Parts: sequence; C-alpha cells; structure tokens
Amino acid sequence: MTEALTRTSADALDWATCAACGEMIYNRRLARTQRVCPDCGHHTRLSAPERLNQLFDVDGWKLLESSVRSRDILEFTDTKPYPARLAMARYTTGLTEGVLVAEGTIGGHPVIAAVMDFAFLGGSLGSATGELITQAAERSLATRTPLLIVSASGGARMQEGALSLMQMAKTSSALGQLDEAGILTLSLISDPTYGGVAASFSTLCDVIIAEPGARLGFAGPRVIQQTIRQNLPDGFQTAEFLLGHGLIDMIRPRSELRGTLIRLLAAGGGRSRRPHAVREPVVRSLTAPVAVRDPEELPIRDPWTAVQNARDLGRPTVADYLSRAFEDFEELRGDRIGSQSPAVIGGLARLHDQPVMVIGHHKGHTLAELTDHDFGMPGPGGYRKAARLMRLAAKLGLPIVTFVDTPGAYPGISAEENGQAIAVAENIRLMSSLPVPIVTLVTGEGGSGGALALAVADEVMICGHGIYSVISPEGCAAILWNAPDQAPTAAAALRLDARSLLELGVVDAVLPEPEGGNQNDHAAAAEQVQTVLSQALDRLAGLDSQSLVARRRARFRAFGTAAVTPLAGSEAS
Repeated sequence: MTEALTRTSADALDWATCAACGEMIYNRRLARTQRVCPDCGHHTRLSAPERLNQLFDVDGWKLLESSVRSRDILEFTDTKPYPARLAMARYTTGLTEGVLVAEGTIGGHPVIAAVMDFAFLGGSLGSATGELITQAAERSLATRTPLLIVSASGGARMQEGALSLMQMAKTSSALGQLDEAGILTLSLISDPTYGGVAASFSTLCDVIIAEPGARLGFAGPRVIQQTIRQNLPDGFQTAEFLLGHGLIDMIRPRSELRGTLIRLLAAGGGRSRRPHAVREPVVRSLTAPVAVRDPEELPIRDPWTAVQNARDLGRPTVADYLSRAFEDFEELRGDRIGSQSPAVIGGLARLHDQPVMVIGHHKGHTLAELTDHDFGMPGPGGYRKAARLMRLAAKLGLPIVTFVDTPGAYPGISAEENGQAIAVAENIRLMSSLPVPIVTLVTGEGGSGGALALAVADEVMICGHGIYSVISPEGCAAILWNAPDQAPTAAAALRLDARSLLELGVVDAVLPEPEGGNQNDHAAAAEQVQTVLSQALDRLAGLDSQSLVARRRARFRAFGTAAVTPLAGSEAS
C-alpha cells in the first residue's frame, strides 16, 4: 500500500492521449491540470492515492490500516480464477483492495475519507470493499467526524455472488447510523459510478457532488438499451443530466473541489456538532433599524398599493440577499427523486459566522428570469427539495432561514399529477416538528399555502411593503365578486398588508423599508435583513429542541381560538 502512494498513472510515458477528444497531451502538463484535459476539459480517472493528495491538506492525512482482504469464498472462475484476478489487480495498482480509507484535514477541517479506485477490478463492490466503507463510517461515527466517500465503480463484484449484494445493505445501514448521529456525509461521484455502489452509499450522503461528465446510474446504458430496446437521450446518466433531474446537488470541476468541500465542511461539519446545541443568546450592537413589533408605529398603507409594491420586479430576490447578507453560500439542488425546481433556491451558508440553512422562493428581475424560475411558483419538486434541505438542517443542528416571495404554488397539470397538495401539506407538517430554530421573512408576496409551506417558523417577519394572504386579490375578486376589477376592494377586505398582519398576529414583526422600498436600495435592505435575522436567531439560541417545537406548535395552535369552546370531554389548556 505504501508503494501506491508514490506511484502515478502518468509516469510511464511522456505523452498521453485524451480519451474524449483524442488530443496528445504532455504528461507534465496533464499533471498540472490535475489530470483534466486542457483542450476539452475531460476529467481522466485518478487513482485513490492521487485523489487523496489532491483533496487533503499537504501532509494532512494518513491511511487507516486494515487487515481486510478479498477472499475467493465461492471458488469462482470465469476466464480466469478469481484469485488470479485479485493478484493482477494488486500488482497493477499497488493496492491491496479497491478502496483506501484515510483520516486527515481538508482546509483544516477533520475528515474521514473512503476513496475507491476504478483500476482495482473496475471499482467493483466486493465484501472487502463494503467492509472498508463500513469501517470508515464507523470511524466517522466514533470520532464524530464528517465522512467523505469518493466513488468509482462498475457495480457489484460478480465473483462474490450474493455476498457482494449484501454489501449494499451493510453500507447503507452504516450511513443510516451517521444520519441518526447528526454527522455530515459527503459523496463525490467520479466516472463511472454504477450498480450496487450507485444504489447504496454513494447516493445516500447528505450532499452529492459530481465531476463534469461523470456517469451515475443503477443499470449501465448498454444493459438498459438491450432491455427496453430504445435509444437513450443525449447525455443520459451524465452529471449534467442528473443535475437537471434533481438527483445530485452540484457539479464541480476538479480545480474547484477542494474549495467546495472546505465551504461545506465549514457550514455543516463541526466535529462536536449535535442537533441544535443550545447556546447563550447574543446581544448585538445595531447597525440598522430594528424590526417593528407594535403596529401603531407603522404607517397605514393602501392595501392595493402594497400589492403593487410587493410585486415590483426590482425588489431584492433571495439570490440578492444571499449575495449581500450571507457568506459562503453553497447551493444544494434537487429533491433526489427526479425534480430540480428553479422556483426554490436553498443551501448552506453563514450569517454573521453562524452556519445556517437558507431556503427561499426565487422569481427574478426580468421576464426571462421570471420564466426561468417558473415565476417563483414551485411545483411539488420545489417543496420536496425544501423538505430535504430542512431535514438536513435538522440532522446537522443548523438553524433554518426561509425567504417567502411567491404568488403561490404552481397550479398546473403536472403539479397535480405529482402531488402538489401532498407536497405542501408534508412541508407544513415537517416544519412544525423540526428541532432547530426557524426564522421566516416574507420579502414580497406571501401567496396562500405555497407561502405557508416555507413559513411555519418560530418567528415570522415581513418587509414593510410585503403582503401575505390566503388568496390573491384578483382571485378573491373573481370568486366572491365575480368581477376581477374589484381586486383593490378584495385587497382591503383581506387585510394582507404588513401593518394589518402584525395587528392580526400573523407576523411577529415588520421590517421598515428605505424610502421608495427595498427595490431602491438593495444594500440597505440586505444590511437590515442581516441584522434582524441574526437577532432573531440569537433570541432562539437559548431554547432547547423540545421547547422550540412546543413553542412553535403553540404559536400556530392559537390562531382563530379567541372565541372557541373546547370540545366536550377535553381539557382546556
């Protein structure tokens, strides 16, 4: 194994040929680009030692030795006896098994890594490989250290029969224990990753990163074509295809992998992090106006004017706030079941050095951006993506900040076919029980259940020109007045403006806006939002998980109960 650490796959010849574009590349130049073709960007395969040297800090890692070795339990022979294949793999790679397990630091952050090597029997998942992956997870659990898995595999190791199949269950169970313990898991998909590896540990991690062009799938394209006898779409099973279908979080070229891992580890990978560690509330010096909690301190605004202001395309979007009020944002994409909604943006970030999960509706500023982001109206995939990120925040003990700005959930055929109502309902139920602080800010429109699905929070605030309503004024006017031109009348009747919402207790505070609205001064708006959100999280920091959930449920239990008589036989609270 020591020999493998000094070998490279590029020292045999002075020149290499790119498998993608066919260009001849000087090996020293290829080494400088981390074995990425400088002409076409093709990411050639790395050995496990090369990968460890690339990702970890210099002199910042060591191998965790193990006596685990593959054995020929089935006495399997195809064109060669299995022991002969193992011997050849060990000779050509310098490795004893197809995965290296190491412990070290990436950007100073402790990490346990299990790195597969495709050159060792095609990275196939045998009993020893599964055991080493499991041991890495167990080491991660014992030391409460984030786990990084780098996958490269053609699938199960057929020479080990059903014992290879059982490794999928063993490794998946180990990942489940890390979930229960609140330990961050990261998966890096390299080309290719198929079969039993794709259907177990490589896709069960909290964050899935893929290199450009990396292929990931349960069955290989040749098997699929032979089975269904259909042509496959261009780019099928590539990282780009998977990202568009919401199955991975991000694609990163090799040159950006270390930086991405460092940011993810900084946000969610604290060694001692446990679900919502209670801390002392912080009192911050104010650099921006505080939120208003007394409606008498707010001006009376015309509700229909408030509607027009809330819909102004110049208002800051969640992307604007992320770039100005937060640091080190890493967007996480997809619901992992086939959808990547552009109407919801979410990911890990820092707010005044506090790691947080940020999720928000996203519209855009132009017609093209509105179209690209589905006018800020998520389908079921958008809400399921949000739910995935909220569960991840709960696992890692991170506070959640949500930004609400939507006309409502998308009301289309595809949304109904895919369970729009169920997705909204499940988010509402999920948020009511999350054991971490949740703060919501309505920045523009808060439209119906599509807004509430991101707003079941410990504190709900709204910008001064924002609105929040059970239905749009136009919809209300069409239904109750049968006259769309009565929308201004409906807006007044719905009491959807910020001052009225504070009077009703629907929101806890209102953020005053600069002269002319937040659309006229994005920087001032972001500064105020940063301050107010930080203060809210600081206030909630002193509550344990049980108190947070009980308080949140009581908040929403109280709505509409002023004149309610308890059911006969029940105890009044």
